[in-house]
Amino acid sequence: MKQYLWESVDRDREAILSFIQDFVRCESPNPPGDTRRAAKHVTDFLSRHGHQYIEIAGVPEMPNIVARRRFSRPGKQLVLNGHIDVFPVESSAGWTHEPWSGARHGGKIFGRGVSDMKVGTTASIFAYHYLSTVADQLGGEVKLVAVSDEETFGPWGARYLFDHHIEEVIGDCVLIGEPTSRHTVRFGEKGTLWIRFTVCTKGAHGAYTHASENAIVLASRLIEQLLTVGDLEPQESDNLSSSLDAAAPALDAAYGEGASTIARRVTANVGVMAAGVKINMIASKATFDVDFRIPLGIDAAAIEDRIKQILARFPMASAERITHNPPSWSAPDHEMVELVKANATYLYGETPVPVVGIAGTDARLWRYHNIPAVVFGPAPHGMASHDEHAFEDEAINVIKTHLACAWDFLKLAS
Repeated sequence: MKQYLWESVDRDREAILSFIQDFVRCESPNPPGDTRRAAKHVTDFLSRHGHQYIEIAGVPEMPNIVARRRFSRPGKQLVLNGHIDVFPVESSAGWTHEPWSGARHGGKIFGRGVSDMKVGTTASIFAYHYLSTVADQLGGEVKLVAVSDEETFGPWGARYLFDHHIEEVIGDCVLIGEPTSRHTVRFGEKGTLWIRFTVCTKGAHGAYTHASENAIVLASRLIEQLLTVGDLEPQESDNLSSSLDAAAPALDAAYGEGASTIARRVTANVGVMAAGVKINMIASKATFDVDFRIPLGIDAAAIEDRIKQILARFPMASAERITHNPPSWSAPDHEMVELVKANATYLYGETPVPVVGIAGTDARLWRYHNIPAVVFGPAPHGMASHDEHAFEDEAINVIKTHLACAWDFLKLAS
């Protein structure tokens, strides 16, 4: 049956790749987060193939799409989840193809969001579609949950569904196509702590440097101190430590040399800064936002304690928490992890290694509700940078992997 399903994917290869191209062309940067055009691309496909769905939106410009197929026999519930918003494009400079072109060249599809995560979301959509064609041989239920507002951990996507429509998103397991590459399958991920810092001084004329301290200079000194959070030591259990040791080569292969190191360290990135109003004025205010990533074995309190110690040396500075998501993980030997490993090995000729991811995803929300969440998707080529792309063959294999894992999971439950 899996061979039959895979042959269906091969038969529809050009239609699938065209779907991804058009998906990329539906600009959905977040911020600002208007995903209505991309959502319509998804719902048009579902309607064209006779699939029932509902749209749930806390705000009109950020719709979430839910489709559910209950099979004739009892069994488990599988959730297929992806997001339809993407990172903004800072500049088209450095792109060999226009960021929203969805261009195909050299066996690749180019465009913002193609790897993060319109290929992965396409895998969820098409897996749902193909499973529906063999519904009489499955048990339980499959849910397609395509959400908005993931890129900023915002309140109007999966979080909104969990808060207001939890029956639409719960299940026995969720499979998500966020970027991993063929080298890894994620059973957990680091947490996040986003904090906004503000530095205020009296300010003065730019020629009167004796009259006031400069908020920009103080902010730069504060930032230098904040980067020392990387010295904090997580407390890893012996089995976690050995697991992370074993996964190190795969993490470096998937995300670049050094990924395995930062997977186990607190990191800090200054993502946004605003300061000053005029070149000949001493800046009286500077604000900047820092993205702290929290590994397993440490909590946000330890980081915030360090921040308080640092702020004590900067009386003109203050801090405000923007958001916090603790680290999350499922069992590294969960059934879905094993299914991904088996099916990916067959398709790629390489077995992905279970790892803890260094970036955040909506998978955490299911894990917070004690629902196992497993992540497997394309390589993150150019993610959040220029020339973001996905290999066409890899996109097809991601879809085949999700489809096969969903088939195995629901067939076993039938």
